Formats: sequence, C-alpha cells, structure tokens
Amino acid sequence: MSAATTRSRTPDRLCAEAVDLAREAAEEAAFPGVVGEHLTLYAEGDRVVTHLFEAKEPGYRGWRWAVTVARASRAKYVTLNETVLLPGPDSLSPPEWVPWSERLRPGDMGPGDLLPTEAEDLRLEPGWTGEDVPPPNSVLSEEMESQAARSQALAEVVEAEDAELTAPAVPVRGSITSVAEELGMRRARVLSRYGLHLAADRWDEEYGAKTPMAQAAPATCVSCAFLIPVAGSLGQAFGICANEFGPADGRVVSLAYGCGGHSEAAVMPKPPKPTGPVLDSMAVDAFPLRPDPEGGSVPDAVDLASEDLGHS
Repeated sequence: MSAATTRSRTPDRLCAEAVDLAREAAEEAAFPGVVGEHLTLYAEGDRVVTHLFEAKEPGYRGWRWAVTVARASRAKYVTLNETVLLPGPDSLSPPEWVPWSERLRPGDMGPGDLLPTEAEDLRLEPGWTGEDVPPPNSVLSEEMESQAARSQALAEVVEAEDAELTAPAVPVRGSITSVAEELGMRRARVLSRYGLHLAADRWDEEYGAKTPMAQAAPATCVSCAFLIPVAGSLGQAFGICANEFGPADGRVVSLAYGCGGHSEAAVMPKPPKPTGPVLDSMAVDAFPLRPDPEGGSVPDAVDLASEDLGHS
C-alpha cells in the first residue's frame, strides 16, 4: 500500500482550527485588506491542512491565498508551512507557456532579428566536409588521381599560353570536392529529405493544385511561359512565377498550380458588333403645328418646310 493511500483524508482538528494563524500568514505575504473571507480547507496529509482565502487583488479574480499549516506528532502547537497565491477553477489565468521555437510563425522576423537553428534540427543534415574522400591506394583514388593529373596538366598548358590569366583557387575538376561544390553541397549543413518534404508540403498548400485559384485556372503552370525552372529535385514539382500581374509573382509555385495570367490563355476578346437601331430615327414624322380655330386645314411641318425651300 502506498503512502498516499495511508494518509487520513480527515483534516486534523488543531490544524483546521488555525484559521487566524493562516490569515495572518496570508496578510503578511500580501497586505491587510486584500485577503478576503475564509473559503474552505482540505487535508494535505496527516496533520497537514491547507486553508483557502479569497484574494481581492485587482486582476486576480477567482484566485485564492493558500496557506498550509502543519503539526508535529503529539504536538499541541500548529506551525506555518507555506503561503502561496493559487488560481481557482473560475480564475483568470495566463495561457500555458509555449517555447519561442513553437510560438514563431512565418513573417514574425524583422530587420536585425536572429533565428538560431538547433544542432539536431531534423530539417538539416551535414554537407560535404571532405571526410568521405576515398582512402589512398584504392581503385577510386587512383582513378581520381589520374584525372586530377590530366586536369592539372591542362591548366599548366593554358597558363603557359597566356601568363596574364590567373586561374581561381577552385577544386580540381572531376574530384568529389568539385562535384560537391557544383551541386551546392559544400556548406556546413544542407536540407535533409525531411526538410525538403516540409518545404514542398508548405508550398503546395499555398500555391498548389488544390487551391481555388488553380481549380479555376485555364491551364497549369507547367505550360506557362512565365514559369522559371528551379534546380535540384524540387524542380520536378515546383518553379518560380515571373508574372508581375499574377497572384504568385516571385513565389515558388507547384507545376500543377495555375491562374488567369497564364501566358497561353490571354486572348483578347473581339469587340462586339453594334446592333441596328430598333426605331427608325432618320425619317421625318408629319405632325400639325397648331389647331385651326376656323376649322380649316392647317399645314403640317413637312408642307411648311417645303414652301420655305421653294421660296428660297
């Protein structure tokens, strides 16, 4: 049987009666006037009782002052054990603390901010350090030495022909180091396969085939002239958009993404052909100018116009 189950759940009588002692301890930890009424008590163990008092400090609604008192075996005097301010079930409490590495979100970094990476970051792996060079006297090392000798001889010939040209200090062509430098592997750390998958999932979620923009596009980015290819394994699924009017200009987009700015979908519509007039507004309608008070006929506008033209 464990020690926790052997403890009595009934509060010790003398410790339970030490309410004044507990209040004095709470007021000493805070100050008089902010310790409210006695709320309840409970047994922490044998001859150990915690008294709870209401906290009236502004901003600590629902918190309680918890004062723990204890008594030694066969002792008549109760002593103070601990005084602390604890949140209650209905108290206002801050959210659970989260490390900064988990709170950081894209776009949070500003000018001058530094974002250190962990030594065991799963997104990264060691780059080419030269430790994997084949051992001497091996078949691969002999082949590399012969190729390096040919490259060195060629470099000497070029240098002899033009003494003014100075070759930069680069690894011998054909060596593992030169290949690693050409592939961009001569860095302390490079992206691991896990890091590549994370980046691909993130880019595909924002500019991928399942986005509403891609669903309504006339064609995909793989056939668009504004797509700039990228090197490496990610080039099989992603590129960079170079359409300044597109929604993803300068962003990495999936080859299955698309938008209305596709280079082969921009066809200017033909101007609409104007329809003919519904009413004939070119003819002159005859209508009387004024009624004749004597009942005679009154010339209409067309007759008057004709008479005027005849006299003129």
